[in-house]
Amino acid sequence: MDPSNSTPREYIGAFFEGFPSRASYINSMRVRLGLAPTDRLNRNARKFSNDEVAKLLSESVSEESAQMFDPKRLSLFKHVLNREIYGLNHRAVKAKVTKHLSMEMPALFTENELDLGSVNKVFTSQWINDSQVIMGTKCNKLLIKNVYTDDIIKIPSLQGSGTVTPADCPCGIHAISINPSKTMLATGAEHTNCLAVYRLPSFDPLLVGENGHSDWIFDLTWIDDEYCVTGSRDSRLAIWKVEDLGSDESSIGEYITQSGAIPSFDHKVTSPTEVKTVMNAEKIRALAYNQQGMELGILSLNSKIHTWDVCTFQQKETARLQYTRETVCLAYDPTRQLYAVGSQSHVSLLDRNLKSIFSIESLTKGFGIRSVSFNHNVITIGTGVGNVLFYDMNAGKYRECKCGHTCVLRAGSGYLKRDNTWREYFSDHDYQNAIYTHCYDDTGLRLFTAGGPLPAGLVGNYAGVWQ
Repeated sequence: MDPSNSTPREYIGAFFEGFPSRASYINSMRVRLGLAPTDRLNRNARKFSNDEVAKLLSESVSEESAQMFDPKRLSLFKHVLNREIYGLNHRAVKAKVTKHLSMEMPALFTENELDLGSVNKVFTSQWINDSQVIMGTKCNKLLIKNVYTDDIIKIPSLQGSGTVTPADCPCGIHAISINPSKTMLATGAEHTNCLAVYRLPSFDPLLVGENGHSDWIFDLTWIDDEYCVTGSRDSRLAIWKVEDLGSDESSIGEYITQSGAIPSFDHKVTSPTEVKTVMNAEKIRALAYNQQGMELGILSLNSKIHTWDVCTFQQKETARLQYTRETVCLAYDPTRQLYAVGSQSHVSLLDRNLKSIFSIESLTKGFGIRSVSFNHNVITIGTGVGNVLFYDMNAGKYRECKCGHTCVLRAGSGYLKRDNTWREYFSDHDYQNAIYTHCYDDTGLRLFTAGGPLPAGLVGNYAGVWQ
């Protein structure tokens, strides 16, 4: 047909006249894959490789039209085909959509700043469900924030036996960790050198762990559903066995949903299964668990990183970091098997043998990296001046917006207590909120960031959800 003598609709219709219909094309694909030609989902259907997809493409379209399919678009084609054949609920389809969107999200994020009242500095956080985030603060508060309704629930700190000497100058809750089955949550107790464990989702108190540490617990992590490891400023690791023997009808969950007086509970007080000192470590600052290798990464404040075999509870390797100032945060990527260490001006990447791979220079040099995490191919970096950065490991550079500028999220103003200390020492300067903690929800598409003013003498807080 001559395009000059036809309407656009007629020309396009004639162009596609020889192509099979969408339904017949999908059914022909199903037949080639050994599936029945039906529009009903077959959840037992096998997946196919990229080579098989390419072969099917070459057999199903002409040579001329096959040139329309760029190899770079093959993954998109495979996603659409998976969606058609296996359905929207197929695990592979959901994973690919989430991964793709998580790569695009940083440039599209907008902030919803959250009001936390007058609490002092959020040090740690975890999503506990689609609508709630739990936080630990410098003032030793354990809070649950609803990101939709703005409600705040205060979870009571757990008291121990009263026979343990508390750590000097308590500095709050630095760590929160949820076990793999999401049935228990571990964090700091009323004394910052003790462990507290709650049952999820009710938040019934389960136990308080004592006699493991003489100084602050800086970090903790679950190694399976029953065993939790804590790391402390006393340079020791403690492993705890946590058993949930069931619950009665009453729970803090009733308080969470209905509000009212906090009920009184009896909970177990226990001691660690084993306690060991990490050699060449001065004050353990952060932990990261490698489940595949059954190995624990340990970051200490004397600029060293260590690995620990959790099966034998024995130390394996120790290495000194290239960048030695303010080594305060640690993360592990199970896909690439890399550790990421945040310091004053760099994120250092090391392999499982603690060999340095490369370093990422912060865009805010000298102000400190306070939190770091992996999200698919992106390293998310929270800084001491309220910026959140995104480093693309595939591209080898920071993520950019469509305008070509580096994608940087800047935290809101938060709350600042303007007391006598602020008026006397800090009133002539503006201090941004440090991003002490950040965490993605299960979809990887929402990012919670929180923290507070960096100077130790200032009291304040910040929290926000980016989506």
